[in-house]
Amino acid sequence: MVPVKSFMIPRDKFVTVPRDTDSQTAARIMRDRGIGSLFVTNDREIIGIITDTDMMRRVVAAGADATKTTVEQIMSAPIMTIEENKTLLDANDLMAQSHLRHLGVTRDGQLVGIISVRDLVVFLTNLPRK
Repeated sequence: MVPVKSFMIPRDKFVTVPRDTDSQTAARIMRDRGIGSLFVTNDREIIGIITDTDMMRRVVAAGADATKTTVEQIMSAPIMTIEENKTLLDANDLMAQSHLRHLGVTRDGQLVGIISVRDLVVFLTNLPRK
């Protein structure tokens, strides 16, 4: 089976926002970049992840003011991770069990990438069919 590292988005491609960024700004960044998540930072350290689902559930559905709610207030932390040499099937199982759509990818305990359900769908779509 294919290892997670083959399909992950590497850390140098992460889109990040400082922890005090308001939710509306973060949502616009995700919209403009066509992405479903952002990493939240405290200086250069990644401290969490915010997803489009977080926005819907913790801002829109809660009736919160998106201009006053910071990403730090609604981010998911710590980021759930999987080691880079685990398989895509392992990642799929972990995402399904944990009800997550994004997993951090680690090497020796350090965050080196991310994989999403979308990445899994792309992989499965390109499998040869009988």
